[in-house]
Amino acid sequence: MTHEPEHAGGAGSAPKSGQRVVYRAPREWSRVHPISPLLGGWAVLGVVGSIMLYNYAPTWAGPDEGMVELADTLTSSLGWFALGAIVILAVTLGFGYLQWRVNQYRLGEEAVHQRKGILFRQQRQARLDRLQAVDVVQPLLARFFGFAALRIEVAGGENSGVVLEYLRLGDAEAMRNELLALAAGVKRAKAAGEEATVDAVASSGSAADAGAAQADKASLRDLAGMPEGDVETEAAPEREIYAVPLARLALSIVLSGPFIFLVSLPIIIGLAVLLLPLDLDDVLAATVGAGLFTVLPAVLGLAGFFWSRFNSGFGFKAALSPDGIRLRHGALETRRQTVPPGRVQAVRFQQTLLWRRKDWWRVTINVAGYQDDQENVSTLLPVGNRQDALTALWLVLPDLGDPDPAGTVSAALSGTGNENGFTASSKRARLFDPIQWRQRGVRATDRALLIRRGRLSREMFVVPHERTQSLQLQQGPWEKRRGLASFVVHSTNGPVRPVAEHLDVEDAVALLESQSKRAAEGRRRQSPEQWMSAVGIGE
Repeated sequence: MTHEPEHAGGAGSAPKSGQRVVYRAPREWSRVHPISPLLGGWAVLGVVGSIMLYNYAPTWAGPDEGMVELADTLTSSLGWFALGAIVILAVTLGFGYLQWRVNQYRLGEEAVHQRKGILFRQQRQARLDRLQAVDVVQPLLARFFGFAALRIEVAGGENSGVVLEYLRLGDAEAMRNELLALAAGVKRAKAAGEEATVDAVASSGSAADAGAAQADKASLRDLAGMPEGDVETEAAPEREIYAVPLARLALSIVLSGPFIFLVSLPIIIGLAVLLLPLDLDDVLAATVGAGLFTVLPAVLGLAGFFWSRFNSGFGFKAALSPDGIRLRHGALETRRQTVPPGRVQAVRFQQTLLWRRKDWWRVTINVAGYQDDQENVSTLLPVGNRQDALTALWLVLPDLGDPDPAGTVSAALSGTGNENGFTASSKRARLFDPIQWRQRGVRATDRALLIRRGRLSREMFVVPHERTQSLQLQQGPWEKRRGLASFVVHSTNGPVRPVAEHLDVEDAVALLESQSKRAAEGRRRQSPEQWMSAVGIGE
């Protein structure tokens, strides 16, 4: 028998006026909110709108004439058009209702269970001891009405996690808090009479930050018309570490290569018309003749880049809690991400030529457990000065294992040659890597491997030894002839792909042997408690 969540007034039902609800993670089989089919059904309307745009585009845009004729026939009668719209809406809502009926979930002591499927039944469980991350995601429509999707990522293959779409924001927060508490062993520590990590953090000066976070949640619920209530398991207190100002984010996009190209494109075309024997009418005719569906992908690609950078950095905040690193960001779609310690597998620092004067850096990461969603969760710092970037690295790796960490990181970010103990790229690489061979280099500390490269656009990779997946030496035909090899560190799926290129073969072989030993030793000694102590949690 299916039981509904035990909110006051019943699951999914509106509480009585003035009644205070308690949001909790259900222990019995429960359904997501009944409004979920409506929140998730707008994609169908988007497809229908795209088809209509295609059919009614101007003839020079290249739509199929037969499709245009069919569309004209169907829409010539208002009755047929209304009937078609009603059928599409009914099918969408009906299918969504069936999906909602069979989509159930519950929280057990060791796993989150989900069962769904109409024709083909699926039953999944996300084990708490394999928990990688728990995200509360609010697309624009769900955010407006006070709903959220809960994404539970676990270690495993593709589609190994559980996604609950959609829950009340309070229900999603309660589920996330309970999951993180169970996974971290907080409840077991309290039951055994041990000092709770949450209490230690609360007494370490983070109570004001916790109160501010609760105030933010309250304002969101008021905006969405949610009933006043509490979560059964409160979120662990947190301490904000850094935030990205909107002005800096906007300026960083302006100082990007795609934006400079977009702005300079009319100037380039104008100079071409003035300096080359081109007729302006022919240029305009060729541009229009290219068609909407030829130019549109390029325009959408640039717009997608700008929007991705803006959305991933809007309102960006990073905080520390006993659960791990908490990241909040998003403009139309907001995401609150909690990454437990040790799940960040590799870090990349990037600095473009246009950012060098301000010494701005972008920091991205590989997070274990995420499969196809890396684009949304891979940003640790959208844009920040060098101190912000070093702070972001400290969140992941509090102890670099080096007596002079500042000098080592500085040499990794902007150094050349063998300074600060780096093994540089061989001079024999000048023949086929003349621009940046001096900037290439690699160095291992007691805790991590650092790789640098790039002259115009600088990059630095950091891989904690215990997060090394596998190692490889590569030799292309030119490298083989010159006695060189490239050292590759394999990480989990993500944007960070560390490679130390064009090393002497002897250096590459020695690095392979030593790094294998460091990785094995790192896996033996690393624990979440060490991370918490290093970042000042629980002191």
